[in-house]
Amino acid sequence: MRIGIPREIKILEGRVALIPEAAAELVKHGHEVYLETMAGKLSGYEDEAYQHLGVKVLPDAKSLYDTAEMIVKVKEPQAAELSLLRADHLLFSYLHLAAATDLMKALLEIGVTGVAFETLEKNHTLPLLAPMSDIAGRLSVQIGTHLLHQPQGGRGVLLGGLPGTDRGKVVILGGGVAGANAAVMAQAMGAEVTVFDPGREKLTALRSLGPNVTALHPFAQAIKDHVLDADLLIGAVLITGERAPHLVSAETVKQMKPGSVIIDISVDQGGCIETTRPTNYEQPTYVWEGVVHFGVTNMPGAVPRTASQALSAALIPYILRLTADNWQKEPDLASGINVKAGKIVHPALQKLL
Repeated sequence: MRIGIPREIKILEGRVALIPEAAAELVKHGHEVYLETMAGKLSGYEDEAYQHLGVKVLPDAKSLYDTAEMIVKVKEPQAAELSLLRADHLLFSYLHLAAATDLMKALLEIGVTGVAFETLEKNHTLPLLAPMSDIAGRLSVQIGTHLLHQPQGGRGVLLGGLPGTDRGKVVILGGGVAGANAAVMAQAMGAEVTVFDPGREKLTALRSLGPNVTALHPFAQAIKDHVLDADLLIGAVLITGERAPHLVSAETVKQMKPGSVIIDISVDQGGCIETTRPTNYEQPTYVWEGVVHFGVTNMPGAVPRTASQALSAALIPYILRLTADNWQKEPDLASGINVKAGKIVHPALQKLL
């Protein structure tokens, strides 16, 4: 199969879908792999590193899309890329269509087969979302710590505190991969951490992180009480393929402490906090009613080398299987199909249009 890796054009997106060593695995299996020039540069991989391993470098996006049968990219197609897609393309990337119905309509009109990383399920897990959720969870605390600094508009709170001072208070909505990683980071910094999740097994695991971690069932009143006292609120709610539910209302955000910070990792799926709206790394934050909001939709793009390595390792086994003629008969691969031949395939998306 002819497999193409385009350069990502989302604002300040530095990731590349496949690093050179991963692309070489496809070449070794007899596939033709094409790279748009400079696609790996922001992740620290020059064109020559790919060429040395048998990858052909093409001069622009049009050449790549014209040549490739399968398009493997990181982020959902941007407006400028839609005209390059064809009905006979197999698009393999993050799509997040539940929060992007205009994009879904465009893909339906093109007739492309779109397989989304974030809905591909195996044994009730999301193996292609997990590595980026790992990163986003950890980044949420790193970024939140910085945004709490007074020069950034924050409350001027050191999350871990010091002898003779209060600890900073972190509230995390969701104890899945992203939320658990956020809890690990916040706990290690010495913050007072409260995590909400409906699953008892997750609550048990989270509580075992340390004496400064409290794990609670997400009763609405309990969430509100803790959010009002939070210095840093992290949203990490995910329902596969669906728009995230709002667990924190705008009225509650309005009552939060001035200078507190919200980081909504769920923003790709619409956000689990009512006042969340998408941002990018050029303008990552906005202030609403005195509360600093961070809603960047490609958080792992800030650490592209680490993220590209992690994503490549997860993708390669699935790309190899997607090259087989009967791949749609395999349940885990089929679960990733969002749209095909002008029709919505994934059940969670069918109710949106």
